[in-house]
Amino acid sequence: MIAGYLAEWGISVTEGIGISGIVGTLKAGNSPRAIGLRADMDALPINELNAFPWRSQVAGAMHACGHDGHMAMLLGAARYLSKTKNFDGTVHFIFQPAEEKGWGARTMIEDGLFKRFPVDAIFGVHNWPGLPAGAIAVRPGPMMASSSIFKVVVTGKGGHAAMPHKSHDVILASSHIIVALQSIASRMVSPLQSVVVSVTEIHGGDTLNALPSSLFFHGTVRTYDTGITDIIAEKMQEIVQFTAQAYGCQADFEFTPYYPPVINNSDMALFAQQVANNVVGQDNVITDIEPTTAAEDFSFMLNEVKGCFAFIGNGMAGSGKNDHSPGACELHNANYDFNDALLPIGASYFSRLVETYLS
Repeated sequence: MIAGYLAEWGISVTEGIGISGIVGTLKAGNSPRAIGLRADMDALPINELNAFPWRSQVAGAMHACGHDGHMAMLLGAARYLSKTKNFDGTVHFIFQPAEEKGWGARTMIEDGLFKRFPVDAIFGVHNWPGLPAGAIAVRPGPMMASSSIFKVVVTGKGGHAAMPHKSHDVILASSHIIVALQSIASRMVSPLQSVVVSVTEIHGGDTLNALPSSLFFHGTVRTYDTGITDIIAEKMQEIVQFTAQAYGCQADFEFTPYYPPVINNSDMALFAQQVANNVVGQDNVITDIEPTTAAEDFSFMLNEVKGCFAFIGNGMAGSGKNDHSPGACELHNANYDFNDALLPIGASYFSRLVETYLS
């Protein structure tokens, strides 16, 4: 559908980048300068609970993060720019798959995205519930956190629950490991650093009166600094290994960096703020927003090219107990709804970025 619209508007289309990514290329004038605009495309494996007519038509899948809105905003900008061509240079409209899975941006880059479609700067946006509808929030430096995952398997000697002294209790050992992991943020990293270590899943044992011989748990780590992430991984390894040994058990530890942090280039963030001022007015531009510990694989693109990632407010919850204000529901929620009032704002922001950067 996206490729069809872009071709209809006279935009050159390249499909299949990073398996299913799309790049639309539009040139005007003679300048060698180029800018990239990115929208993510994927949905989430969530069964939508909304009842309105525009709910998902696919059971077990819904656009619970608003990527459908992001695509629509970028298509709106592409249509406008293809008609007006009020810029001098090249714009690449990048439609990226698999943001939620963590491999979409990386795979497009590995498939030669920026070698085949070089850009001087790149920009992206994400709708953000909890901010006033249509407000644009952007800051230099950290905007979103890195995301890493860890997996731990603790093995010991199972046995009768009534005679624990004849066993090596993996549940007890794992419990102490999980508690000790929380000391990393509070005691092993500077209090000026923002760190999250969360255990999110535990599996062990299958009966009332027996101690299991193995237990599995995993979770996530969030930081704004890859150097801090490396320190945390090292400390986690030590805590897991030696705490397990203290209880007569063994532990296998696996740590996998998933997304790097989203770090906005300072000059590009200031430029984006100025563009946003022209689109929504200075009073509707939020420059003191705190970075979030959510993650985004646009970070891979910012590691390759200077650029900026911004939030567009999706709406704020009202005061009602069962609030259904437009766009107020949190991301990744089965009742989430993209606020369509953002579409012209996002399309205008994308367009003005191009017209200003390639003026």
